[in-house]
Amino acid sequence: MAKILYSVTMSLDGFIAGPGGDMSWLTPYLGPNELVDELIPQIGALLVGNRTYGGDDPHKGTEQEGEPFGGGWSGPQFVLTHRPPAVPRPGVTFVTDIGSALAQSAAAAGDKYVNVLGAETARQCLAAGGLDEVLVCIAPVLLGDGVRLFDRPGGTPVPLERISVSHTPLATNIWYRVVR
Repeated sequence: MAKILYSVTMSLDGFIAGPGGDMSWLTPYLGPNELVDELIPQIGALLVGNRTYGGDDPHKGTEQEGEPFGGGWSGPQFVLTHRPPAVPRPGVTFVTDIGSALAQSAAAAGDKYVNVLGAETARQCLAAGGLDEVLVCIAPVLLGDGVRLFDRPGGTPVPLERISVSHTPLATNIWYRVVR
């Protein structure tokens, strides 16, 4: 059975994208990360928010642009959106509600991970009771503004249990399990 994992690189001050969704800040921190390299083959499907799907790319201007994990992963993608495009895109399923998105992506992933990309989509997964784990790779930079890891004003605390901590020259990785 698939697990739903929100994996993301975050600045030390809690931002996953800069102002306006700018991802160029991430480019210097895309170096080797053994934990991420081991995770990628364990991903069976992606569940992506529409802003993330159509947004900025840290690989902009390279042959890896537009490819999940810079071309290191391929497989079924599910994009959560209120406005699916009129023209289908190969390998991409557009879904309009979080319940369907979770069910379809989990079915496609089989016994692997569904990797969630996008802060709002991760928040919706959490609210729906579908988020199982969170992997945060903390980059040694302070962005000062942008898109937060989780933005839940007035939300209640969500207890997490640490699974592991590891370090690379470019990030500190902290993997958590959502406690239910």
